[in-house]
Amino acid sequence: MPTAVVTGANSGIGNAFAQILISEGYDVHAADIEIGAALQSLQCRLHKLDVSSPDSISAFAAQLQDKPIDVLLNVAGVMAPREQDAMDTVNINVLEKIFAVNTYGPLLLTQSLLPNLLASPGSAVGIVSSRVGSIGDNSTGGTYAYRASKAAVNSIGKSMAMELRDKGVTVSLLHPGFVISNLNTGSEPHPESVMPDEAAGKLWKVMSSKGIEDTGKFWHREGFELPW
Repeated sequence: MPTAVVTGANSGIGNAFAQILISEGYDVHAADIEIGAALQSLQCRLHKLDVSSPDSISAFAAQLQDKPIDVLLNVAGVMAPREQDAMDTVNINVLEKIFAVNTYGPLLLTQSLLPNLLASPGSAVGIVSSRVGSIGDNSTGGTYAYRASKAAVNSIGKSMAMELRDKGVTVSLLHPGFVISNLNTGSEPHPESVMPDEAAGKLWKVMSSKGIEDTGKFWHREGFELPW
């Protein structure tokens, strides 16, 4: 039975990803900073994990010991309200909180689980990013901390892909599009928003179709490549 790790699995896309992988026969280790009702509803292994905490990451890795991991999905993410993430309001506290989860978390967790990934030939790492992290696609500005955290994790994912390519680990950067979730509560849903299960289903279809020749690319949920 293949093994998958999914972060941010207590809600939204992370929870939907975990459900998909369970239905496909994976031994899923679903993790989140809180073991809430949505996480408890999953029929899989549940873990409390704060991806912004090196100690929490180390404790999580220790629980997995030397178990081979076939799929690692870095989904956990945070976003500040727009009024706190504007040119005239963003501050160091907002920046540090968002970068700790969105940028440092995927790198440090993947680093910690690298021996497990290398123990499974042809393993894959997915990082849920966002189109707002594309510098080439930026035509509106704003959301400084969130946008920068995603641009930075794109850079990390690309570097990771280049370093792990010869080791057979495929890395995919994933854009879910507008999704109805608790990531940015209080904002009006975008007209093109979809439910988490649709976003996760499309992203999983994209990610699972990619091999090492596609490593380090930035994918829209509809399957086309996004610019950096």
